[in-house]
Amino acid sequence: MTAEVVQPETVAPVRLENFPIVFFATVMGLSGLALAIMKAEHVLGRSPAIGPAVAVVALAVFVVLAILYAAKAIRYPHAVTEEWHHPVRLSFFPAVSISLILIGTAFRAIHPQAAFALWAFGAGLQIVATLAVVSAWIGQRPFEPKQMTPAWFIPAVGNIIVPIAGVEFGMTEISWFFFSVGLVFWIVLLTLVFNRMVFHDPLPGRLLPTLMILVAPPSVGFVAWARLTGTLDPFGRILFGAAILFALIVLTQAGKLRRLGFVMSFWAYSFPLAALTIATFTYAEMSNSIVHRNTGLALAVLTTIVICGLLARTGLAIHRREICRPE
Repeated sequence: MTAEVVQPETVAPVRLENFPIVFFATVMGLSGLALAIMKAEHVLGRSPAIGPAVAVVALAVFVVLAILYAAKAIRYPHAVTEEWHHPVRLSFFPAVSISLILIGTAFRAIHPQAAFALWAFGAGLQIVATLAVVSAWIGQRPFEPKQMTPAWFIPAVGNIIVPIAGVEFGMTEISWFFFSVGLVFWIVLLTLVFNRMVFHDPLPGRLLPTLMILVAPPSVGFVAWARLTGTLDPFGRILFGAAILFALIVLTQAGKLRRLGFVMSFWAYSFPLAALTIATFTYAEMSNSIVHRNTGLALAVLTTIVICGLLARTGLAIHRREICRPE
């Protein structure tokens, strides 16, 4: 009897053509963390130090990812085309422009001129990305209800972010335009997403973390509305209340989420959590609420822990070559 020779398991190599556009969600998370920490430093009466440092890291990560994705586009244009026609990944293309807007917003405390340039370029790219994605939604092919996920909010969220820095840059009318676009698409997409989740198949496991994206539009919308109006009015309270509600809805799914292994979609927690933190600090400032101030500080700590954990787990996945592989 001959012994069976067991061949060692080979690990598929990481290939540039499989480098996903969803990686730019990491920049959104890091930029949001920078803004959240800046808010926390302001609340604690400290000069901005950690927040700007995180903003620089976010910019560095963005540059690296942009170079890698540009290389992919040049060497494997068919792979980029496939991502563009993917029903979920399509919505992540505006993450590039959103990242620029967020980095520009964070850089106001570092270099105002560079901040404006980044913000302006990101805003211009954002409206182009929004039009391109919406045109793809309505003009190329029919989508099935099961293909809709909360990730479809991403193109809309980017527009709502613009006024946060736009008002301080003196671009009030442009800020109102972007806020209007984002708000309208949020309402439309919210209806469609809930229709899909209630009346059709549940989200597949690897997309379940994208539920957290539901928190981002009302959180960012509240901060933008506060910047545009300068008051804490009933509509602002409604937006903030909606953000809290969606966060509680996500908590009801915690049991299912704990059973999942690591997937890149867990980065969907990063920016919405940072946005909720900033919204809570903003609400605390405008209402003089100690409860909201302390909640904001707790959320800032939680956001930092979550994003640091995501960075560590992503680094481990890269080392194990578990990502950038064919699906």
